[in-house]
Amino acid sequence: MTGLMVCVAVLVAASAYGVLQRRRSGRVRVRGRDDGKRLGADRIGGEFGERATLLQFSSAFCAPCRATRRVLGEVAGVVPGVAHIEIDAEAHLDLVRELGILKTPTVLVLDADGRIVRRATGQPRKADVIAALGKAV
Repeated sequence: MTGLMVCVAVLVAASAYGVLQRRRSGRVRVRGRDDGKRLGADRIGGEFGERATLLQFSSAFCAPCRATRRVLGEVAGVVPGVAHIEIDAEAHLDLVRELGILKTPTVLVLDADGRIVRRATGQPRKADVIAALGKAV
């Protein structure tokens, strides 16, 4: 009977953790450690957008990265002055370590000067990205 209770407790804990992780994945938020960090156009391999830049860190075999690329491309095409730049995380490990990128896809929302204003880990929703762009300006 004790073994059954332990099994049920582990299943409940694992389910709660899974639900929490799923809710947090893709959410665009402010992260305190990003406050004041600024990236130069030379470090990201592209030009900043006039209003904002969506900087995506991806890896080669990441299925959510492809979906995120599509979403961010659509947003950049719809919102004027927004650029989308994708960086291969494996090829830029120094930048990944410096910015604390722990998983792919990770999207950083940069203002026109290259300052990090928002971050999303996991696949963000289009509406959340557009809302974050409103706060980046």
